[in-house]
Amino acid sequence: MGIRKSNKSPQAAVIKQIRKRCSSLGKKQGYDEVGFPVDVPKGHFPVYVGEKRSRYIVPISLLTHPQFQSLLQLAEEEFGFDHEMGIRIPCEEVVFQSLTSMLR
Repeated sequence: MGIRKSNKSPQAAVIKQIRKRCSSLGKKQGYDEVGFPVDVPKGHFPVYVGEKRSRYIVPISLLTHPQFQSLLQLAEEEFGFDHEMGIRIPCEEVVFQSLTSMLR
């Protein structure tokens, strides 16, 4: 009997974390009955960037890009994914804007 390796990709784990985070927000004002923010279109998720924690709505398609995955790894190392704020990206806003504009 051999040891089975998980065939889940790191991307799948990140998506699961994002969905878990969104669903654990509860029924607060500004959230639908499932717990998703009403101002975030389907297929997108919010992130908070920079020292001012500016909010950006990004498409989930960015999760497939290695550069964005690197940002998420930094975010996990620095802030973790289990907190009330949402996903915080540890980089300057101008860098984030430049990166996401190139990836879209």
